[in-house]
Amino acid sequence: MPELPPVASARPLTARPPAARSRFTQGALPILTAALLWGTTGTAASFAPTGAAPAAVGGAGLVLGGLLLLAGARGAAALLRSTAPGRRPLLAVGALAVAGYPLAFYPAVARTGVAVATVIALGSAPVFTGLLAWAARVVHRPDPRWTAATAAAVLGCALLVLGGGGTDTAERTDPTGVALAALAGLSYALYSLVGGHLIGEGHAPGAVMGVLFGAAGALTLPVVLASGAAAWLPTARGAAVVLHLALLTTFLAYRLFGHGLRRTPAAAATTLTLAEPAVAALLGVAVLGERLTPLSWTGLGVLGLALAALSRGVRRSAGAPAARSTAP
Repeated sequence: MPELPPVASARPLTARPPAARSRFTQGALPILTAALLWGTTGTAASFAPTGAAPAAVGGAGLVLGGLLLLAGARGAAALLRSTAPGRRPLLAVGALAVAGYPLAFYPAVARTGVAVATVIALGSAPVFTGLLAWAARVVHRPDPRWTAATAAAVLGCALLVLGGGGTDTAERTDPTGVALAALAGLSYALYSLVGGHLIGEGHAPGAVMGVLFGAAGALTLPVVLASGAAAWLPTARGAAVVLHLALLTTFLAYRLFGHGLRRTPAAAATTLTLAEPAVAALLGVAVLGERLTPLSWTGLGVLGLALAALSRGVRRSAGAPAARSTAP
C-alpha cells in the first residue's frame, strides 16, 4: 500500500521533472477524470422514468457496469487463483463495500435529502480512509498536506452543497438517514483502501476493479430485481440512463480510478474525488437550469483550491516511492 505523499521541497514550476508530470498524469488526473464522470450521475438519473426507485437505478448501473468491468479485466482469473485463502476475505470485504455504497447512499438521500447525504457520504470518505489507513498502520501518521487539503475540500463541499444551489434546502435531519450516509462514506473508504492495497501488491488495476465490481454486481442484482426494475428498465429512457451509469460512471470511471490508485494513495484519492459534487453542481446549472447561491460559489472556489493544492502535492511527491509494485 503506498504511503501518503510527504511534503517535498519546492521546485521551480519551469523545471518540473518528467517523473512529477508522470505521477500527476497517471495518478491524480485519472482520478479527477473519474470524479468528473461520477458528477454526471445525478443529472443522468434525473432523466430516469417516473416511478423508478433511485436505489434501483443506481443498482442497475452497478450490476451492468460491474459485469463489464469483470468481462474486460485481464488477469481477473489469475488474481483469484493467486490470492491465498487467508487473503480472500479481503476481496470479500471489498466487494461488500462496493455493493454497500449505493444500497446505503440512495436510501440516505430519500431520508435526508441530496445535500445532507452528499456532504456526509463524500465528506466522510477521505476522513474514514485516512483514519483506517493509519489504524491499519499503512501509514505512520496523516500527512500535513493531505490533512489541510482534505479539511479545506470538505469545507468547500459543505458550503457548495448546503449553500442551497440546485438542491432542496428543506432537508430533514433523520438519524437513520445520517447513519446510512456515513455508512456509504465508510463503504467508499473501504473499497478504495482494499483496491489500493491489492494494486500496491502488484495486481493489475483492471483485474482488481473487475473482481470487486463483478462480485458487487452479483450481490446487488437481487435487490434490483426485487425493486421492480423490470417495469421501467426495458423503456428507452430507462435503458439510456442505465447504460450511461454502467458505461461512463461505473466501467470507464472505475477503470480510471483503479489506474490512478497505482500512483496515488487511497487517502489522497478519496479527497480528489470530492470534485464530484462540484461537477454535479455545474451540470445542474448548465443542463437543469439550477442556480448557485453566493455561498455555493464560495464553496466551489474553496473546493477547487483545495483539490489544486492536493494535486500539486501529488506532482511534487514524485520522488517518493509509489506502490510496492507498479505492475500494469
